[in-house]
Amino acid sequence: MALCLSMMVKYTDIDPNAAYSVAFQSVGMKWAKYVVALGALKGMTTVLLVGALAQARYTTHIARAHMIPPWFALVHPKTGTPIYATLLIAIPSAVIAFFSGLDVLSALLSVSTLFIFMMMAVALLVRRYYGRGVTTRANQLKLTSFLLLIIASSMGTSAYWGLKPGGWVGYTITIPVWFLATLGIAVLLPQERQPKVWGVPLVPWLPSLSIAVNLFLMGSLGAATFIRFGVCTLIMLVYYVFFGVHATYDMAQQMKMEATIIGEDAKAVP
Repeated sequence: MALCLSMMVKYTDIDPNAAYSVAFQSVGMKWAKYVVALGALKGMTTVLLVGALAQARYTTHIARAHMIPPWFALVHPKTGTPIYATLLIAIPSAVIAFFSGLDVLSALLSVSTLFIFMMMAVALLVRRYYGRGVTTRANQLKLTSFLLLIIASSMGTSAYWGLKPGGWVGYTITIPVWFLATLGIAVLLPQERQPKVWGVPLVPWLPSLSIAVNLFLMGSLGAATFIRFGVCTLIMLVYYVFFGVHATYDMAQQMKMEATIIGEDAKAVP
């Protein structure tokens, strides 16, 4: 889609508000802009509906772990759906969307998604190159140092792109640092875990590139987006630390105790 769009219009002339509709109009296909607008509206509505329903399933599992009141994990006896979790997601989402601008919500969603993708790439490298009780202290320090260099150099590349759009000197520092840090992981550290059936190929290069690309895209979202993201993250961390950890621990202990009782009862039956 991006290739077709850039072939219809020059990339500097792409309308950020209605890219495809304006592109079709610019090549003389005025009727197509209405088809594109209708398809985009239907697609966004479908994605929002599916997202709300999917998030309700996640909320149900969170409620079962008692991180939120377990009342939200109840399933409707007739429909078999988590109705309270669905209402918990749908109503606040609708209220926030009604009083917030689309640009604000899309930027916040983008930075959250990119941050998660970046953390997944970091977690993949940690999982491949770190094993509890197996990895030596020296290799742990090497892995931590290389990961910090990869993240710092990627952030530096993104920052330099924003501060010096036409410059190139900064890239002669950030890109080699990223390359050497990734090369250090590949050459100096052994992989502690190997995928049994299928795994991400070209490790550590592909995960390291994912970190760089996601951080680069995050850098184009603006300071206000990061402030909102930081406030939301801080609120969730405070809730998790002061309530979620204790609730999940208590629930885990309760399940362990119930399993022990069931096991003892099973042994007592002749």
